[in-house]
Amino acid sequence: MPVISKGSLKIDYTDDGQGPVVVLIHSSVSANRQWRALTEALKDRYRVLAVNLFGYGETTAWPGTSSQSLYAQAQLVLALSEEVASPIHLVGHSFGGSVALKAAMLLGPRVGSLVLLEPNPFYLLKQNGRRQAFLESCRLRDHVKCFGALGDWISVAERFADYWLGDGAWSAMPEKRRVAFAEALPPNFFEWDAVMQEETTVEEWNSLTARTLLISDQGTRLPMREIVDIFAKACPHWSFHSLGKGGHMAPLTHPDLVNPIVREFLDAGFA
Repeated sequence: MPVISKGSLKIDYTDDGQGPVVVLIHSSVSANRQWRALTEALKDRYRVLAVNLFGYGETTAWPGTSSQSLYAQAQLVLALSEEVASPIHLVGHSFGGSVALKAAMLLGPRVGSLVLLEPNPFYLLKQNGRRQAFLESCRLRDHVKCFGALGDWISVAERFADYWLGDGAWSAMPEKRRVAFAEALPPNFFEWDAVMQEETTVEEWNSLTARTLLISDQGTRLPMREIVDIFAKACPHWSFHSLGKGGHMAPLTHPDLVNPIVREFLDAGFA
């Protein structure tokens, strides 16, 4: 994979296809390998760059000496954008969706399209009085922080998998997959700071100039449903697409549903 070096910072990414640039930003735990199917679906028309965020692949790990921020993660996307012509198009899932939002704000008119797959800016729940949903996200955050600080990543992985993949997902997971899942979790310890401590208001997100699509599943977890509702009320000019199944991890578990929607939205910008 290509690597960008900026001082002590290294950023790795994949680079496939030719045409308008689409930057894919992965969810927690998954790394940029989650985008293999979407890359295949896009690369006949687009140049597809799939970045690894802090701590994934060969990208520099977050040092842990300060709280992580969406601004810091977005700098990885901005570094990639310096290598290509405008406009660029951003696609982000879950934590990657929150990073995509921040990158779109920092890049401004350079971003032509923004596709958000259940973004997780949990801080908006507190800002907008969604107390039950905010407390639910806090409980998961606290579990990750508590057992992660103790180095008990198996306990973190069991709760994390059952929450996002569905109750019983951990017990049904093959042992080899459990080990890999737990080993991929440490970066998430810091990502919670980024999505809990951001201060941008939904009204500010409303000012984004990019064509924006938010894809979600109506059966997803409560915090995600509430975040979608906040954006739907505050950003009526965005496009919204509700899936009939798949849950929060639909981009990985049901790419046959998600990828055609992403492709159609991107293509519409060139119609």
